[in-house]
Amino acid sequence: MATDTLTNQDGHADGHDHDHHDTSGTKLFGFWVYLMSDLVIFGSLFAAYAVLLRGTAGGPTPGEIFQLPFILVETFLLLFSSFTYGMAVLAMNAKKSASVVKWLMVTFVLGVSFVAMEIYEFQHLIHEGFGPDRSAFLSAFFTLVGTHGLHVTFGLIWILVMIIQVKKQGLTDVTRPRIMCLSLFWHFLDIVWICVFSFVYLMGVL
Repeated sequence: MATDTLTNQDGHADGHDHDHHDTSGTKLFGFWVYLMSDLVIFGSLFAAYAVLLRGTAGGPTPGEIFQLPFILVETFLLLFSSFTYGMAVLAMNAKKSASVVKWLMVTFVLGVSFVAMEIYEFQHLIHEGFGPDRSAFLSAFFTLVGTHGLHVTFGLIWILVMIIQVKKQGLTDVTRPRIMCLSLFWHFLDIVWICVFSFVYLMGVL
């Protein structure tokens, strides 16, 4: 009798774990689908930029306005934030919620610094009279880089939400899949930025 009860309890527990694994798996899959649609958006923006690149309308060329050392610092901040987010995921796997919060905070500071530098660059260009309305090239540049910046800003809000949730609830069946989805999102933005850096800035200056 006791053995039957144990078996039932174990069976029930296994089933419950399996159900949970399925739902978090479905969440991650759904998020992958979202990222693919985002990839299409960025792909279209890159294509538009490539087409409009030469449309300077007598305005500045990429080589005249891009400051590579400044952009390199910006790039380093975002790449390093990907590393610190990876540390947060490792801490999550080790069930250390305090470390997760600490690494998320470091990631947040790096991300905010990146966005602040991007806003500064935009303000500087507009102040110089090189706003998005100056030429087709600048319009495409502001749209592409600005869209990435908005995504990073959204990611930063999400990081803040996760910091609050992990502090309040700890590492639960709810918070873990969210941290993993955010991890995918953050690394995705890193990859997109590497493309922006190579295709827009580096090729623009060379």
